[in-house]
Amino acid sequence: MSDWRSKPHAITNPKEEKQKAGDDHLERALESLNELLSDTRIPDEVRDSLSDDYAQVEAMLDKLAHGHLHIAVFGRVSVGKSSILNALLNQERFSTSPLHGETKRAEMAAWETYDVGGIYLIDTPGINEVEGIEREKIAHEVASRSDLILFVVDGDLTDTELQSLRTLATHRRPILLVLNKIDRYTASDKAALLNSLEKRSQPMINPRRHIVCAAAQPATKTIILVNEKNEEIESTRTAPIEITDLKKHLWDILEAEGKTLAALNASLFADDLNEQVTQRVMIARQAIAEKVVRTYCISKGIAVAFNPIPVADLFAAVLIDSTMIVHLSKVYGFPITRNEAQSLVGTIAVQMLALMGTVWAINFISSALKASSAGISTAVTAGAQGAIAYYSTYVVGQVAQRYLAQGKTWGEGGAKRVVREILDSVDRDSIVAQARSDILTHLKT
Repeated sequence: MSDWRSKPHAITNPKEEKQKAGDDHLERALESLNELLSDTRIPDEVRDSLSDDYAQVEAMLDKLAHGHLHIAVFGRVSVGKSSILNALLNQERFSTSPLHGETKRAEMAAWETYDVGGIYLIDTPGINEVEGIEREKIAHEVASRSDLILFVVDGDLTDTELQSLRTLATHRRPILLVLNKIDRYTASDKAALLNSLEKRSQPMINPRRHIVCAAAQPATKTIILVNEKNEEIESTRTAPIEITDLKKHLWDILEAEGKTLAALNASLFADDLNEQVTQRVMIARQAIAEKVVRTYCISKGIAVAFNPIPVADLFAAVLIDSTMIVHLSKVYGFPITRNEAQSLVGTIAVQMLALMGTVWAINFISSALKASSAGISTAVTAGAQGAIAYYSTYVVGQVAQRYLAQGKTWGEGGAKRVVREILDSVDRDSIVAQARSDILTHLKT
């Protein structure tokens, strides 16, 4: 058996081409993992929240550096998961107690028969055991770190098994469906079972390549013999272990695609972690951005409400909104100039005017009234205008966040669609009520 971790050399046949491709895949996967670890743009709080995942990156880099592959086994209680692994290892490494729940956590052992410790076999809790939700979670975590999955059954797929198989398939790792305890079935029953498994496991399993039969721990059978004196003698007999087909299948896969499997797993893990990092970064940015928007909402509400110069507060409002957008652009990592911010405010204002012109008309009229009204009228119009100004800045802030989160683009439908979606999603009455409360609180303090 050739060593799947051997170094690349001149390509002379298809087998060597696969090995060279595996080397290339592995190198790209290593680059992706190293980039994840060294990316200085990731905020410390995000990195801390994903500390376990980053530890997994370190472990995976070590795994790839040593050329290790992980094969995990899944299945219901008592289908023979541990027996399959023991048969592959040719030793009683994993517990095969008849009691349910014997395997309480994932366990690992080196498959030295194949590659002097380069391949690791992983046993997992049964998917239908007590506290199954937590144990199934453990199983999925192991699957996301494994390069190849053995899904063991001892008969036709149950609904629980079928659901678990679908879930495991979402991890996009190659899966071998192993029909264990085949010694208990007649030839016709075996054929019927395989036919059913092929139909029910599609499209998760390729039946021609990834369904294998085994008898990892054949049952002991009682045999009645008749001796020369015509006396019946009872004895027991155990059939030999049938694991050869599974071994050969695994060896063929590992020899031809070992490096590619390791690279695929590393790449998928890197992609998944990248997605998590992106989501956490966006959540962190949104939290900061919301604080920024609220601060500017209050500032604008107070500035507009108590600016004694007619109409001039509208120009102050534009200045405040554009300053807020400059601030938000830094939060989202897309810094823009003040001129760009003012242009963006103008674009948003045009769409808001088209969609809610009445509010903007009231805003302008209230501003003009403040200079010509008596004290009571001024207080009333100033309060109303301050709340509207607060609300308008809130909407501008939400629209700007969407624009920046999308990479400084409006997306399909342009600015009008984004503004409309934000306006539809914002409860105007609750925002205006919040505006009055915030303005009053800040005035008191």
